[in-house]
Amino acid sequence: MKTLRFGIIGCGMMGREFASAAARWFHLPDTSVRPEIVAICHRTLSANNDNWFKNNIPTIKQITSDYRELLDNRNVESVYISVPHNLHREFYCAALKAGKHLMGEKPFGIDKKANDAIMAGIGRHPDLFVRCSSQFMFFPAAQRIGQMIETEAFGRIIEVNAGFLHCSDLNPAKPIDWKRMVEFNGEYGCMGDLGPHVCAVPFRAGWIPLNVRAVLSNIMPERPDGKGGTVPCETPDNATLLCEARDSRSGDIFPLTLRTQRISPGQTNNWYIEVLGTKACAKFSTNNANVLEILEYTGGEQRWQKINMGQEVPFKSITHSISQFGFSDAVLQMWAGFLYEFDKGKPYTRFSGCVTPKETTLWHRLFTAALKSHKTGTTVGLE
Repeated sequence: MKTLRFGIIGCGMMGREFASAAARWFHLPDTSVRPEIVAICHRTLSANNDNWFKNNIPTIKQITSDYRELLDNRNVESVYISVPHNLHREFYCAALKAGKHLMGEKPFGIDKKANDAIMAGIGRHPDLFVRCSSQFMFFPAAQRIGQMIETEAFGRIIEVNAGFLHCSDLNPAKPIDWKRMVEFNGEYGCMGDLGPHVCAVPFRAGWIPLNVRAVLSNIMPERPDGKGGTVPCETPDNATLLCEARDSRSGDIFPLTLRTQRISPGQTNNWYIEVLGTKACAKFSTNNANVLEILEYTGGEQRWQKINMGQEVPFKSITHSISQFGFSDAVLQMWAGFLYEFDKGKPYTRFSGCVTPKETTLWHRLFTAALKSHKTGTTVGLE
């Protein structure tokens, strides 16, 4: 089996998820290439975080708080970078210049200008493999929806609704974090943090937004600063984007509604998608992660059915097919998709490849137009 040696820059939640996925790579018996983590970098390494990686990942040979030192490490072939949005441009471009393959976190730049710079860097290094992280497309139900899209099982698309709903910010006493600060998260707010996950399946399907009417809500205009005072919240908590989208296959135009909400009472980490078509419809939510709802119309009575999905995954695992699927399984499948495409030069299936840099440019166009739409109260075309 081939080995691709990785460095992790940013050792937070998703950095640990990748480390865990790499440690259980034997869970995927048919893969031809595996990741090996040899270096980590975090600007504020703590004893607990440092020790977690050292104690669990014996292949690590370098621990540093300077990402440039990691990029100078010739033993590192590829990097996974998970840092706040304001650092994407600097870190991603530096990784490309250093000749490292890259898996970057969304939104792939704090704004469109930063994304343009990253895309220019990719253009200067066509030999490097670059993708963006988004794991929800790898849930079995989402994969089945992808298969239905591929076979045109939906018929003419009537409408598509997708969203990502949290309720982590409903408590007004919760201290402000970087995601509510323009300096670190950018003006996109919840769109930049949650929106890429929402866009992943529609964009891969070739459903391209033509315009957007956006409503952005700043529900908690200020929060405690953690020092006894309060500070203004500069970015929106919630966003609803109503788009006209074009099906790139048929040319048909239909409504596409995208919701990203950090204050959605009762929700925890709910990613959902609903596709309504003239021949079939499908609904899926991670609130019920093992269930896909499908309506197939052939004349007569219209009836929704529920299908328990189990382990219907693109990259075979040792888990029995009847067993339930979870978040860490999706992360493992996403990384399998990254390494498969790196090794083979093309994704295993259309919907089992990670988000491409080109797809990130489309959501930046959408979110930039959404900011303008909200400010002007008008429908704005994508530039």
